Amino acid sequence: MRVVGTARDGKDGLEKVKALRPDVVTLDVEMPGVDGMTCLRAIKRECNPPPAVLMCSSLTSAGSHAALQALRFGAAEVIAKDQSTISDKVEAMRDELIAKIRAIAPSGSFPLEAAATPVRAPSGLPRVALPEGQVWRIKPEHRFDHDEFGLIVIGSSTGGPPVLEVILSALPADLSCPVVVAQHMPVLFTRSLAQRLDEMCNMTVVHAEVGMPLHPGTIYMCQGGVHTHLVRGAGGKVTISTSEEPKSELYRPSVNVLFSTAAKVVSGKVLAVVLTGMGEDGASGAREIKARGGTILTQDAASCVVYGMPKAVVAAGVCDGVLTPEQIAVMLGSLAEVRPASDAAA
Repeated sequence: MRVVGTARDGKDGLEKVKALRPDVVTLDVEMPGVDGMTCLRAIKRECNPPPAVLMCSSLTSAGSHAALQALRFGAAEVIAKDQSTISDKVEAMRDELIAKIRAIAPSGSFPLEAAATPVRAPSGLPRVALPEGQVWRIKPEHRFDHDEFGLIVIGSSTGGPPVLEVILSALPADLSCPVVVAQHMPVLFTRSLAQRLDEMCNMTVVHAEVGMPLHPGTIYMCQGGVHTHLVRGAGGKVTISTSEEPKSELYRPSVNVLFSTAAKVVSGKVLAVVLTGMGEDGASGAREIKARGGTILTQDAASCVVYGMPKAVVAAGVCDGVLTPEQIAVMLGSLAEVRPASDAAA
């Protein structure tokens, strides 16, 4: 990649973006004069076509709220900076920064062989050559029976939070099963995301804590920084557990870990949804859910910021339907509890 310019503040940055027309722009939230958020909105409004924007935000409560706001304003991805340890962790931050820049860059900006995280069928999963005009088993107009699933699990990464807002805010309060979401983000960011979603959703949204039992009508946001495991405890209740294991999983929370443990404790009554994100997290877990009789949906390529995770699931041959976020929301909404006719009339 090539750095085509740098800027001293938001005002200078906007002028440079217009003049240099980069593929990707990195912006700090905090900048002198015109701040990053104002600059982001101006870039999206005044540049045609606008570049992909990666926002850099402090790893604080205020920084996490700002990061979510930036995503709503059109940033493709955010990266957290822990100012207290940045000198010690500069190597790891550099690798994350480069990987995210390559992931959000417009298609064709980088040659395939240079990509840091190429999309491929996960190890052990066959690549499936899908014919043009593939007919999926589950089409957009399909509606589920209200008691068809005991659990919904959702995995997302790059570009995920705005998509989660679209899907989860459309779900009814009386959804007949719990929903567990693994979003690749630091723990402060996932906590802020849970708070934001709880304010806008009909369902209750909580930040998943160890020992929480799963209840219908509740959305559980997995903690960042650790893996969420679903376990069946005393009395047969499914509860939340967290662990740093397996350490082999790159992302925390891992979608694979969530999906795999869901498949084991809920068997064939699982509906899994894989949303936008780079890499292939979720594909092997989706295979386990599918093998136990579950159902797998993925977000369509056109609406993804990065068509990586959904593509890996499709390539693995375990996807039942490809849908837009709006179509997913309507389909999941069909799982609302069916009330007796007398109650409905009242």
